[in-house]
Amino acid sequence: MERVYYSIVRMNGSGWAIRHDGKLTGRYATKAAAFEAAVAPASDAVKEGHAVTISVEGSEGLQPML
Repeated sequence: MERVYYSIVRMNGSGWAIRHDGKLTGRYATKAAAFEAAVAPASDAVKEGHAVTISVEGSEGLQPML
């Protein structure tokens, strides 16, 4: 199965969002809230047999977290 990617990205200084399949979803006040929201669909993808990568934007760009 293919690898599924979720990226937690900053939204122009107005919060955080999840990028998946080239689309931004959600608007979260904190990076942690966006990460927690990404974990549920990532978990579903794992159950379906996909490999999953969750990346979180940090001070040095995107950093793999899971």
